[in-house]
Amino acid sequence: MVRGESESSMEANLDRYRRVMQDNAFLTVRAITMVLDGALGSHGAWMLEPYDDLPTSTGLNLIPVERLKSAAEIAIRHGYQVNTHAIGDRANREVLNVYEAVFQANPDKKDLRWRDEHSQHIAPADQPRFARLGVIASMRAVHAPSDGPWVPKRIGEKRAREGAYVWRNLMNTGAIVTNGTDTPVEDVNPIPNFYSAVTRKTADGTPFYPEQKMTREEALKAYTLNNAYAAFEEDFKGSLAPAKLADITVMSQDIMTVPEDSIPATRAVYTIIAGQ
Repeated sequence: MVRGESESSMEANLDRYRRVMQDNAFLTVRAITMVLDGALGSHGAWMLEPYDDLPTSTGLNLIPVERLKSAAEIAIRHGYQVNTHAIGDRANREVLNVYEAVFQANPDKKDLRWRDEHSQHIAPADQPRFARLGVIASMRAVHAPSDGPWVPKRIGEKRAREGAYVWRNLMNTGAIVTNGTDTPVEDVNPIPNFYSAVTRKTADGTPFYPEQKMTREEALKAYTLNNAYAAFEEDFKGSLAPAKLADITVMSQDIMTVPEDSIPATRAVYTIIAGQ
C-alpha cells in the first residue's frame, strides 16, 4: 500500500507505482492506506463519546477527514483501493461517511473493495453500513482477547458489548470480514488468531462477549479466501482448487476438529508456496 504521500504526489505517481501480481505474484501495488485515529489502549481511538476512564477525552483524530476524502477521490480516479485504519466508533463512522460520499459521486465505479482496517469499535447504527456499501471489515481477531480485560474499563460495558469486535454482527448483515495478525503488534503466527476468532478467550480463559464468535469454517475462510478477495486475488489464492497457486500449509493437527483448547498447540510442519 502507498502511505504517507501528499495528494499532489499521489496524483502524479499512482499510475507509475501500480503493479499487479508482479514477480511470480509476490508484488502488487494498487492500494493506498490512511490512518485516521490511534489505539484504544492509549486512549487514542477516536470515539463518539468520552472514555469512561478518561472523561476529558474522545481520543485522537490523526488526519483531517477532508484529507482522507481528498485522498479517496484521487484513489478512485486512478483505480486504487483505499484501506483506512479506524479503531474508534467515531473513526469508523467517518471512514464509512467518506467512502459513501466518494462512491455516490462515482456511480460508474464498481467492485471497489475498499477496506476499513481494524473495525474494532463500531456504533450499532453503523454496523449494517459495511455490507450495504460493500466495505470490507479488515479485522484482527487476536486483538479481542488481548484487549478484552480492559476494554470495558475504557468505554464501559454497554459500548463494549454493543460495538467491540463485532464480527458476528457484521457477518450477519452480509459484510465481508477478514482476519490478520497485525504483526508486530501481535505475533505473526496465525494459530493464536484463529483460536481467538473461534473462542474469544482471554489469557485466563474468560470468554470476551462470546456471542460474537466465528465458527471454525468462518474463521478459516476469514483468514484465507476472504483475505484473497480483499486483495482482488480470489481467482489465484485463498482456497485449494485447480488453476490456483499451490499455496499449502500442512498442520500438525486438524484445527477444524481438535478440541478448541488444543488449537494453540498446532504447528506448521510443511509449507508449499506456489507449488515449491
